[in-house]
Amino acid sequence: MNLTFVTQTRSFPSRIVCLSDEASELLYLLGEQDRIVGVSGFSTRPPEVRTKPKVSTFREANFDAIEKLDPDLIITYSDVQAEITKEAIHRGLPVLNFNQRSVAEIFEFISLIARLVNQQEKGSQLLTSYESELQTIADSAARFAHRPRVFFEEWNDPIISGIQWVEELIEIAGGETIFPEFRLCRKAKERVASAQQIIERNPDVIIASWCGMKVNKEAICSRPGWERISAVRQGHVYEVSSSHILQPGPACLTVGVRELHRILAQGAG
Repeated sequence: MNLTFVTQTRSFPSRIVCLSDEASELLYLLGEQDRIVGVSGFSTRPPEVRTKPKVSTFREANFDAIEKLDPDLIITYSDVQAEITKEAIHRGLPVLNFNQRSVAEIFEFISLIARLVNQQEKGSQLLTSYESELQTIADSAARFAHRPRVFFEEWNDPIISGIQWVEELIEIAGGETIFPEFRLCRKAKERVASAQQIIERNPDVIIASWCGMKVNKEAICSRPGWERISAVRQGHVYEVSSSHILQPGPACLTVGVRELHRILAQGAG
């Protein structure tokens, strides 16, 4: 078989639909935002992304609108968007689903997206800057008088402990997580914690981030028996925006980890 035609016509995707925030933000950072033709209604970073056509929520997609955009790549995220991914496949649309769960996997995601749009050098520069920032924060955290014990609440009903990358960033930022046994649990239902377990483990700091919903710190503090938790007694209950920390891409590696470090510096005082 003569492969000359194949190699000569090889191209990079130019009409990309991003159905999660981290993919669209990364394309902007790579200077490839003109390739984006559609986004999720939850996309917020950078603010300019709000001008792009909105074709989905996080769990549901408007495929009639997507097909009109004539995408040559749709990027989805995780098992939460499994049905969207499945429908795209059934419709014969090109789709790529990522399922990054750790800081290392986020780095791999960034590297792969950079290669997909032929921006390997810019991708490498971003990764170098993120590595440097994480190291700077870790060095600062090493000077804490003590490392506060942290419960990160990803959802409130049921109470779900933080996903792996969040727990890793908490440790980089200077904390110790209270549910290390949940570290490698990739599904949210595997990270459900009881209120009594959290009382017994008595965190020094509680950080909450409810995806797509504002945290009610008063409701957290008024849970039965939680007045006995050190974090509640000492007033160390905080919120971090889900768009900053639950987005497995550039946001959590920059603004998200900075917020964690600032909070933990207070809890370590």
